[in-house]
Amino acid sequence: MPPQVKQVDKLTIIFLVDNCIEWMTKLPPGFSHELPQHLQQTSHGVFDKEKGVPVLDFDNFCCGAHGFSALIETSVTGEESSRLTLFDTGPDSLSLVRNIKAMEVPVHRIERVITSHWHSDHTGGLLSFLALKKDIDGGLHKRPCIVDVHPSRPIARGIAPGPGYDKVICALPLDPTIESIQTAGGIVEPHSEGHAVADGAIWVSGEIPRVTDFETGILGGHRWMKESTDNGHGGKWVNEPHIMDERYAAIDVAGKGLVIFSACSHAGIVNVVKDAVETFNRPIYMIIGGLHLAGPEFSPRIPKTVNFLSNSLRPSPMYILPMHCSGFQSKIALEKSFGEGCVPGGVGLKVEVVGDREHDGRLFPPTIV
Repeated sequence: MPPQVKQVDKLTIIFLVDNCIEWMTKLPPGFSHELPQHLQQTSHGVFDKEKGVPVLDFDNFCCGAHGFSALIETSVTGEESSRLTLFDTGPDSLSLVRNIKAMEVPVHRIERVITSHWHSDHTGGLLSFLALKKDIDGGLHKRPCIVDVHPSRPIARGIAPGPGYDKVICALPLDPTIESIQTAGGIVEPHSEGHAVADGAIWVSGEIPRVTDFETGILGGHRWMKESTDNGHGGKWVNEPHIMDERYAAIDVAGKGLVIFSACSHAGIVNVVKDAVETFNRPIYMIIGGLHLAGPEFSPRIPKTVNFLSNSLRPSPMYILPMHCSGFQSKIALEKSFGEGCVPGGVGLKVEVVGDREHDGRLFPPTIV
């Protein structure tokens, strides 16, 4: 039986952290660049009365950063209000907070933060976000913010480059500790199994099965492990290519199908999609996030990935938004196969997906050939 997850009637997404800023490329219906959104705002910029037009204030526009964060708003007809959920928080204490202010996000309404996995380019903005929320909530009726994490938090993670992938040359910045999240006002919920959040409108996966033969993780991924010594100190780097704490999020939009958020796709985006199809037996409407196909280590996976999404999966996704760690080559290959269905995502981009319950019964279950 598929999980008991509500179908939503409207899904609105605003990308708050990504590597790219995309202002000018033609977008499909339902997608909005950052610039026109600012023109609708009243708090940013100055109106030039003499010339009769607003003056853009670039100091209050979004900035890019190596990481990912998306604001997800789910609406169900008949329910009193929509729900706001933050998926990942970017890499640092600056970019998410700046971009939240730029996009005039109603921070007090965000009820939950989902961290896709323990890598600092996805958790680095968490504490600064909680501080901002606490400051804003100070003058309002305070709503607690749940922080949804995988329980297996590493002490540290490091990077070992090829060709050997065995010598760690640097460590990633530390993820926030459970104690620091709690001190900052977050209510920590550890989950290793799949579960529904946002009043049943968002599915957060459990462990993603690794079933493909070509999606082999990050060969240079390492985790610091403590060792028992006489003085109680010591440890070593242990190869950890599969990043098993990674989760994806899925939303079922009535009449459209599943919208998948895979922030980094360490499991492989084909493994992610296969798990979503197996779990829900619903067509994939949109794939969003980092596909982790950048660089020479991952480029051999691009043709197999594109072939699966465009030929083996039926029906194929309507839209794919390759972001964050997807890489230039994968975007070219996906655009060649999907045309305008491969959408150039970026910071400040807004996506609105409107459901159609009357059409839902005419959707075909997915098949993999």
